[in-house]
Amino acid sequence: MPNKPLQFGQYYHIYNRGNNRENLFVEPRNYPYFLRLFAKHIQPVAQTFAYCLLPNHFHFFIRTRTPEEQESYHRVHKIEPIFKLRQPSRAFNNMFIAYARAFNKATGRTGVLFETPFRRKLVDSDAYFIVLIAYIHRNPQKHGLVRDFRTWKWSSFGALSSTGPTRIQRDEVLAWFGGLDAFLDWHARDVDDEIGSILAIEPI
Repeated sequence: MPNKPLQFGQYYHIYNRGNNRENLFVEPRNYPYFLRLFAKHIQPVAQTFAYCLLPNHFHFFIRTRTPEEQESYHRVHKIEPIFKLRQPSRAFNNMFIAYARAFNKATGRTGVLFETPFRRKLVDSDAYFIVLIAYIHRNPQKHGLVRDFRTWKWSSFGALSSTGPTRIQRDEVLAWFGGLDAFLDWHARDVDDEIGSILAIEPI
């Protein structure tokens, strides 16, 4: 599936890393800037259920909007004077290009920043939804960045386990787990190896 364009109205695990395993985020300000670009380019074409940004790679769990949903989002948010259907794959590429340009300029770097093409995996079952969300949130602990993934600032775990404003589809995510308590209990399980095996995710 790596080269197949993202289809409308489908659930995907989107993930990628820096070219030659280079870091994508080298300063604290890089993380919120990447998320702002994500909101600008991806929010109009997809709903987001979970994410995690790590120094040299990232994970997103999304559902691409249908053409009708894109048009409805445009009517509500009035992001452009005239509605124009956006291809989800192009939206992601535009985001990566925008970030790479800013990153290279700020760091004096040249050349490709992200591996291409970006990786995508179709999510096609309820069980997969739950496993994937826990896998994404547990990634910082899995890679030894923190002792407890709950303390990692750049993931959606905090937004999903709180009541504050968020662009994440919190109600839908918690419904998949059967409520907040079940969501927290499931994340407490130390099942990283099992999760990776079930998802058959290429190493990052």
